[in-house]
Amino acid sequence: MPRRAERLAPVVEMAVKAEREAARQLGQVQAQMLQAQRQLADLERYRLDYQQQWIEQGQKGVSGQWLINYQRFLSQLETAVEQQGRSVDWHRGVVDKARDGWQEKYARVEGLRKLVERYRQEAQQAEDKREQKQLDELAQRVRHTQR
Repeated sequence: MPRRAERLAPVVEMAVKAEREAARQLGQVQAQMLQAQRQLADLERYRLDYQQQWIEQGQKGVSGQWLINYQRFLSQLETAVEQQGRSVDWHRGVVDKARDGWQEKYARVEGLRKLVERYRQEAQQAEDKREQKQLDELAQRVRHTQR
């Protein structure tokens, strides 16, 4: 490995580790966001079921106390849905930040890899030029000794 590329190896290794950790964290917060979304969907489904029960019970006739209890519970359920919606929004923000952090680290790794590759290519070109120069000098010596 060319010298400049060798010197970058520890930097690349650290950048790769940081990128992998950022990817792991992104996966973790995405899983948490999905869990929050599932909880919200469950609450919304429960609310719809409860409202359907209201319609069915209402057709049969309800007492005033039942209506008060229903409204109180529905209000609590609405509050829970709103809070869970805010939780989902918060988790989305966390995921966005984690994604941005991972993308930044990924871009750094890719940039470092390209730099290492450029250093390798430059070193190879320099080596090719050196070899060509040696071959040219050798060919010239052979011509001089043949005269």
